[in-house]
Amino acid sequence: MPEEKELKIEKEKLKEEFESKLLDLARVIRVTAGGKHLRFRAVIVTGNKSGKVGVGVAKGLDVAQAVEKATYQSKKNIIEVPIINETIPHEVEAKFGPARVLLKPQRKGRGLVAGGTARLICILAGIKNISSKNLGRTGNKLNIARAVIEALKKLKIPKIHATSSTQTNP
Repeated sequence: MPEEKELKIEKEKLKEEFESKLLDLARVIRVTAGGKHLRFRAVIVTGNKSGKVGVGVAKGLDVAQAVEKATYQSKKNIIEVPIINETIPHEVEAKFGPARVLLKPQRKGRGLVAGGTARLICILAGIKNISSKNLGRTGNKLNIARAVIEALKKLKIPKIHATSSTQTNP
């Protein structure tokens, strides 16, 4: 019995650790021979503000159901983002569908210079100094969010920061 209580406490800590924000909520209609089927699509961004962020998309019969499903999906799709001196290690560009995004590191104190979707993802990832530009012609928040996530996946840690100080020279 005490083991079950410990597991519950750990799960609660995990839930509290991540913060979720609603990025987009859309009413989608599928037209069939039988009539129109109304559903809601929710796009949720989840992050812990210290290097972990994820995007989830789900549909439901009502808003609450869609948001709950999307939150679960976003926690499943969490990625690790390398952050050095409150910014990203290098410039990166990514494409998802028609959306193209460019992310550039900035010096300390510059702040978040990014549009709505990229800004939200960077805030929840814990990146404080970054410059972002949407290069594609689409305004679709879901595609832009997925392009930003693809860009963050491409980031690599430079060897200077990757080597530990305890390493000995032969």
